[in-house]
Amino acid sequence: MKRSDQLAPLSRDHHHGLFAALQLTRATPDTAGAARDAFLAFWHGEGRHHFAIEEDVLLPAFARHVGPDHEAIVRVLVEHVDIRRRAQDLGEHAQLAALHELGARLRAHIRHEEDVLFMLVEQTLPDDELTALGAAVAAAE
Repeated sequence: MKRSDQLAPLSRDHHHGLFAALQLTRATPDTAGAARDAFLAFWHGEGRHHFAIEEDVLLPAFARHVGPDHEAIVRVLVEHVDIRRRAQDLGEHAQLAALHELGARLRAHIRHEEDVLFMLVEQTLPDDELTALGAAVAAAE
């Protein structure tokens, strides 16, 4: 399904996140340091900011229609906390299992947002609100 223009900037960020997740899940003892560094570059470069846009702009707009305790909103927020914690815990000598787990969780999180949350937002918000959401996302980027 083609993503709406209003949510396209967030989907582009997801592409970068999926690349970082792939590097983490494929990390070997020889590539673990590079995978960790690539993830942290993504995280500090756009990942944290992307989470903030979703939490400050996207989720409140959606919650106006479905309530703040909707399963998709709760899942995204819980996963944001988990991914943030894992990013903070990545030390210089992170265990390979921790890299693989972070990569798998980041990938699953992005897939959920693309396949479930964004579709629900596009189906739920009236056109004028979706347009306003797109403008707010663009301004926050």
